[in-house]
Amino acid sequence: MELIDTHCHIYYDSYKKDLDEVLKRSKENSISKLICIGVDLKSSIESIQLSEKYTQIYATAGYHPHESKDAPSNYLNKIKKLFKSTKVVAVGEIGLDYYYNHSDKTTQNKVFIEQLRLAKEMKKPVVIHCREAEEDIIKGLKKVGDNFGVVHCFSGSEEFAYELFNLGFKISFTGMITFKKDLSELIKKFPLEKIMLETDSPYLTPIPKRGKRNEPAMVKIIAEKIAEIKNRSLKEVAEITTKNAEELFGI
Repeated sequence: MELIDTHCHIYYDSYKKDLDEVLKRSKENSISKLICIGVDLKSSIESIQLSEKYTQIYATAGYHPHESKDAPSNYLNKIKKLFKSTKVVAVGEIGLDYYYNHSDKTTQNKVFIEQLRLAKEMKKPVVIHCREAEEDIIKGLKKVGDNFGVVHCFSGSEEFAYELFNLGFKISFTGMITFKKDLSELIKKFPLEKIMLETDSPYLTPIPKRGKRNEPAMVKIIAEKIAEIKNRSLKEVAEITTKNAEELFGI
């Protein structure tokens, strides 16, 4: 059995002292690959450095909506250059966040659209963050057209999910599914062929590990929960979600 953690941030300081042990535990729990997600230029470069050191790690490069206000004028060229590394598999984490508004909405949308266009140009998938911005995410995707990718840490509406599916997107679920019952009802309705797994480490640690630092090994808990919710075998969930990730990211 193989699992893929499609979204983690293991370049954070909280992993500096024991990253080798973290990766060992991930292997022990059947996680064959993981994708380390950049949120700005610095973290994108750190993700790439990890991917070049460890064979099981892949990376993304992009500007998160929180950091979009800090994107320099030439940031698109800088992101594009990072794709010289064959371990960089997507543009991200990009998107919109109207809950925190760390960057104003105009700036968020400008940087979101610019990165969608860059991904389209390079024929790369996008990793999208969406919080209280479903309508504008769909507007942006339709405006640019021909993007593909995933909306990560999905916690949106059923309507939003099916709009994404119709645009060729997938969604991924985190440990939130172990403690937010409304997500279970949604997962019952969605085909496994549209779903991927992620931890969003170090955030969103699943039950029964709540209160501890999250890490890629815990993606197995998420797979087990989806198997329970959908009354499918763990093996089947692993096979389908892993295939989804491999095909989307080309890994």
